[in-house]
Amino acid sequence: MAAAKKEKLPRVEIGILGGTGFYEIEGIDRIEEVKFETPFGKTSDGFIIGSLEGRRVAFLNRHGRGHKILPSKINYRANIYGFKMLGVERIISVNSVGSLKEQIKPRDIVFSDQFFDRTHRENSFFGEGIAAHVSLAYPVCVDLSGVLFNAGKELKLRVHQGGTYICIEGPAFSSRAESNIYRSWDCSVIGMTSATEAKLCREAELCYATMNLVCDYDAWHEVEEPVTLEMVLESMNQNMHNAKAIIKKAVASLPPQRESRCECDHALKNCIVTQPGSIPEESKEKLRYIIEKYIK
Repeated sequence: MAAAKKEKLPRVEIGILGGTGFYEIEGIDRIEEVKFETPFGKTSDGFIIGSLEGRRVAFLNRHGRGHKILPSKINYRANIYGFKMLGVERIISVNSVGSLKEQIKPRDIVFSDQFFDRTHRENSFFGEGIAAHVSLAYPVCVDLSGVLFNAGKELKLRVHQGGTYICIEGPAFSSRAESNIYRSWDCSVIGMTSATEAKLCREAELCYATMNLVCDYDAWHEVEEPVTLEMVLESMNQNMHNAKAIIKKAVASLPPQRESRCECDHALKNCIVTQPGSIPEESKEKLRYIIEKYIK
């Protein structure tokens, strides 16, 4: 399948990346499914595009329908590039996580603002004849994350703002020793996907915020049982309604344009170190949606 042309794709404002169990969003109308290939290959599934609260949104199931793709096997680059091709500027990522802190309880919702990446997977669009180095000091869009957090507060849900998400390779859950080490590093939650997405969104100049649905206490807790898949799925099902309510309220609250203080939309400025004349034409074309503001 050839990569889709930009002018042939529908235009979308907001992207929603679903995690475990988060396969559909209620309240979307004018729904269509769009499938296309990116220069980085196939996305995890087709994009479900529709209108939510008067805004055009695109939903993508990162694990594929039927949950067929392991965290390590997700084509993260294709997924994020696919959103970019649709014209998306903001991505809301919904994830299932374990808690590494006593005060963060199962079925709470955490809006992390930092990541500790322990994975070993592809996490950059660059490297094929073109080098770039973006800043990840603040890897989450403060504006987008703030809108989501405020939506949760207004709905009177148990929400937490900030904290570090440690991203592990998976697919196995942590050992008790690992879980306690992560706690000693002052990490708040543990998951397997979000850090990779955050890095790619920053390179693609997309606002990114993660909404983490807490399912368990990972493996460190002396009283609670260590995490199991059954535990994760049960908690996710119970928290699904809350997550959808937050998204619906947040989408309605987001301003049409990104805030002037938001630096996400020019995150790549002055970060490409390769001289334009030295960049292979095929790399320019492959990265066109990302670099066209800076490299012609």
